[in-house]
Amino acid sequence: MKLNLSAVIALIVLTCIWSYSWIVMKSGLPYVGAFDFAAMRCALGAVLLLVVLKLRNRGMKPPPLVPTFMIGVLQTAGMVGFSQWALVSGGAGKVAILTYTMPFWVILLAALFLNERLSKLQYWATGIAIGGMIFILQPWNTDGSMMASILALLSGLSWGASVIIAKRLYIRNPTDLLSLTTWQMVMGAIVLTVIALFTHSKPIIWHPYLWGGLAYTAVLGTAIAWILWMFILKNLPAAIAGLGTLAVPVLGALLSWVLLGERPNAPELVGIVLVVLALVILSLPKHRSGRATEK
Repeated sequence: MKLNLSAVIALIVLTCIWSYSWIVMKSGLPYVGAFDFAAMRCALGAVLLLVVLKLRNRGMKPPPLVPTFMIGVLQTAGMVGFSQWALVSGGAGKVAILTYTMPFWVILLAALFLNERLSKLQYWATGIAIGGMIFILQPWNTDGSMMASILALLSGLSWGASVIIAKRLYIRNPTDLLSLTTWQMVMGAIVLTVIALFTHSKPIIWHPYLWGGLAYTAVLGTAIAWILWMFILKNLPAAIAGLGTLAVPVLGALLSWVLLGERPNAPELVGIVLVVLALVILSLPKHRSGRATEK
């Protein structure tokens, strides 16, 4: 199978952008509160996506408001808000890994709300991931680091729940991906802005790094990244695109180790390996074909 070289390059670039964004989000916290940064980042990203939507002549009419708002609350306000909050006390690498447990939440929620049966590989992958999460959480450790891990898991859960709602929306009312992405971010950014106003507890230090961080996460990490992702989905098999995104939390963890000195302890390292292994199992072509036949 011959792959589209431009799409492969786009996948590599996207992986690097999203991986390094965890370093940027963590490093910006000395200058701004977690929800202040999340709100500004998403608001700027939403404005840029609105411009892209207009330039691509996709129409400016929002998708169905109720499901779009729910997706915005979960995918933008929930996923971004919880992960940024987790970074206040948690390492960037560990938060990235736990946020990317999203596929396991999707599996469990789909079984509960979409009546999708789990394949044997899904059972195995979920069991391995749960073991990995226990090692990362380390409930036997009382040093106070569990709070960040729980917030990161809530980020992944929110992301996963948004996928379930998006699936229901696509079934009932086929919706343009760019339009849905844009409008859910607009609504999620509004929710984050309200939260930021009520939780604002320290003055924002307008340091050049903060400006750079906002530009990186909004322009590269949001607007350009979503354009790249849609190009990738159009030109590469879904399995390859999915495997490429698995590199994001792994590379994010490695970058946090090298650039921020966030070296995981032995249980955390075991947990990270188990979660990544489980994600790889979920992406196996055999699993995908099996899931297609098990109905």
